[in-house]
Amino acid sequence: MNRTYQSLSFEQVDGVLTVALLGPGKGNAMGPEFWEELPQAMDEINRTPDVRCIVFRGSGDHFSYGLNIAQMMPRLGSMTTGAVLAHQRVDLMDQIRQMQLGFQKMHESPKPVIAAVHGWCIGGGVNMISAADIRLCSRDARFSLREAKLAITPDIGGLQFLPTIIGQGFTREMAFTGADYDAAFAERIGLVNHVYDTPDQLFEAAATLARQIADNPATAVQGAKRVLNYSLNKSIEDGLQYVAVWNSSQLQSSDFSEAMQATVEKRKAEFNKKINKGY
Repeated sequence: MNRTYQSLSFEQVDGVLTVALLGPGKGNAMGPEFWEELPQAMDEINRTPDVRCIVFRGSGDHFSYGLNIAQMMPRLGSMTTGAVLAHQRVDLMDQIRQMQLGFQKMHESPKPVIAAVHGWCIGGGVNMISAADIRLCSRDARFSLREAKLAITPDIGGLQFLPTIIGQGFTREMAFTGADYDAAFAERIGLVNHVYDTPDQLFEAAATLARQIADNPATAVQGAKRVLNYSLNKSIEDGLQYVAVWNSSQLQSSDFSEAMQATVEKRKAEFNKKINKGY
């Protein structure tokens, strides 16, 4: 990464980039720096050809407590208290759209995103992991879409992403109650793919999964994500037409030729590990 970030740290091993949330508030709460930096970080990651898979995790004992209310109130207070004028409502809408942007970029990134959750994952944390492609957690993980208890509606992606992951019923239960849910519940409803006994086992498993993904041709993996994202809320026919167009170019790639040749020669294929412009 070319620039320094206050709310995120980065570690890259081969094609896997691990991004850790840093706070600075307790429990990696999401303050002004986070909301400004995540979209910038995603843009930089997407421009980096040798990043082929991204793992998001928390630092310390938790993934994230969600919105850092104390740090955000000076920014939001004038937009939400007293006699709120029209221009203040516009400012507030712009602020919400800015806060949505990082998670939207995670979802739209051509690179696969894994969320590795330990400890608490509250509010903005749940919205964030719902923008990932794959979610894993440790047995100590706890999830809460807690906005209802703060008299607000989840507005940074969770209500858009979660129904396609866990269905309308469980999304509505989590959003309406603001209750706390454990790892076993998250696994049962499909919010997470796998649960691991300890955070260390979780992080090791996330790294292994990311390594498996990164070892595959980037064109194939990123093509699968693009087709899956395109097919959301589209008909099966639309999705089939899109993947036909996509593969008509992909099947002419050097990676495809190498895969076929390696199969004939009964050896491991040597794929191009870099892909320009994120696709």
